[in-house]
Amino acid sequence: MSRIIDFHTHTFPDRIAGTAIQKLKANSGTENFLSGTAEALSASCARAGVDAAVILPVVTNPQSAAKINQASAALNVRFPETHLLSFGGIHPDTPDAKAVLAEAAAQGLRGIKIHPPYQQVAFNDIRYKRLIAWAEELGLVVVTHGGIDIGMPGDWCTPAMVREVLHEVQPTRLVVAHMGGWQQWEQVLELLCGEPVFLDTAFCYGSFAYRPEIPEAVRYRPLTEDQMVTLIRAHGVGRILFGTDSPWSDQREQIDLIRALPLTGEEKESILGENGARLLGNR
Repeated sequence: MSRIIDFHTHTFPDRIAGTAIQKLKANSGTENFLSGTAEALSASCARAGVDAAVILPVVTNPQSAAKINQASAALNVRFPETHLLSFGGIHPDTPDAKAVLAEAAAQGLRGIKIHPPYQQVAFNDIRYKRLIAWAEELGLVVVTHGGIDIGMPGDWCTPAMVREVLHEVQPTRLVVAHMGGWQQWEQVLELLCGEPVFLDTAFCYGSFAYRPEIPEAVRYRPLTEDQMVTLIRAHGVGRILFGTDSPWSDQREQIDLIRALPLTGEEKESILGENGARLLGNR
C-alpha cells in the first residue's frame, strides 16, 4: 500500500495544549478530535496508518519565530519513531526574517507556515511577498491558510490575493490550505484552478464537528462530493495534498473519505501521499 502523508496538522506544547484547544473551540464553535499534543497526534497516525504528519506551527508573536523553529527541529529528530514532521513558522514582522528563514533551512526544516488571519496581515502584503520569495530561494515549502478562518473571519487570504502573489512572486512550492480558500471555493474554481500552486484538503470535505449549542442556521457547510471532485479535476490531481487539520478532524475518517471519492486508485494514491512526498523531496 502506498504511503499516506497528512500535510496539514497542528499540535501545541503539552503545558498549554488544553488551554489552547479550549480557546480555539470557543472561537470556532467546533469540537476537537484529539487533545492537541504531539503524543496524541503520533498515536493517531499509528491508528490511521499515516506515514508522516506535517505539523504547521502558527507564529503570532513576531519575536518567537526562531524559538518555535528550534523546537520544531528538535521534534523532527524523533520522526522515525513518531512520524511527526514539523515545519517552521514565520511572522511578517519578524526581525531579520530572511536570516530566520535561512536558519530554519539550515536546521533541516522542509517548510514554513504563515497564517494571514491570525497574523492580521493580508496575504498580498509586500511583507508576505518578500517572505515567500526568500523561502523559494532557500527551497522551503510555504503553507498558508486560505479563505475565511472559522475562528477569525475576514478577507485576509482570498483566491484573488493568492493569484496576485503567484503572478508576481512565481513560487514553485506554495501550498494554499483548505482547497485554496475556505468557503470561497467558487472563487478558487474561477481564479486558482490550473495555476501552479498546491491545494490541501484540510477541513473541507466531510462533516464539521460543531458543538451542540451552535445553531444550524449559522453553521458553515463543507464541500459536497460533486464540488470536491470538480475542484480536484479542474485544478489537477498532481497538485492536491491530503490534509486533515488535526486535531479538528479525525485522520482515519478523512482517509476513508478520500478513498471513497469517484477517482481512480492512482489518483487517490497521488492525493493521499505521493504528491506530498514529491513536494517534501521524497524523504
